[in-house]
Amino acid sequence: MSDLFGFTRDVIQERYALRTPSGFVPSNIPGWRDATVIVQISEGMGARFCQLLVTFQEDGEGAGSTGLLEFFVYLLAGACQANIQGKKHKLESGEYIYLPPGHDFHFERPAVGTQLLIFQKRFEPMVVKASSTPYIVGHEKNVPGKPFLGNEDARLQVLLPDKPEFDMAVNIFTYQPGATLPFVESHIMEHGLLMLKGQGIYRLDSDWHPVQAGDVIWMAPYCPQWFVAMGKTPASYIYYKDVNRAPL
Repeated sequence: MSDLFGFTRDVIQERYALRTPSGFVPSNIPGWRDATVIVQISEGMGARFCQLLVTFQEDGEGAGSTGLLEFFVYLLAGACQANIQGKKHKLESGEYIYLPPGHDFHFERPAVGTQLLIFQKRFEPMVVKASSTPYIVGHEKNVPGKPFLGNEDARLQVLLPDKPEFDMAVNIFTYQPGATLPFVESHIMEHGLLMLKGQGIYRLDSDWHPVQAGDVIWMAPYCPQWFVAMGKTPASYIYYKDVNRAPL
């Protein structure tokens, strides 16, 4: 449908939000130069984390320190160089970096149009020190997709170690056409999600929404949620959740 007459698929509710690229507005974020930064999810909508989409222009860069936060950076498209604590890494599409608190970073020398998806949250330490959690560099192609609850048509890639010292998890979920979540989930974990490819229907609370590649979803704790992949090609999304900490 045309964007005329004020039409949008965007919905901002108390327990969830659906955001679509047609409604994205850039923000000026300190540390990022010659780059378009979209704040897709933030505390402004009730979330307890932040999700950014960064698109580099020619000679763009982003530099700073994680401070008290932790970052998960996923390269959606293109290529760039990351300088982490003085170590350089050449990144290509599909690679990711986990940055614990207190780590300096510098993303530079990007190909024009390179895109980063970034999840940011305040780190919640256990008895171990934050510095004992190392930064991680990986690639999604090296993480096998495992059947979710025995379903070969719904496969989950777990990108971060499932260890108590990590208080965030980031996964990629891929569904064959017609595959679904096995039941309507409702849990303490909060989600930030970006559709990577394909399309489907997402149940959020008591509402049903068509979604496609590029769409963003925020789900508050205990928001009922369910997904079915539609169309003739697989659908996949990358998503964040908070884990391994006692509830307040």
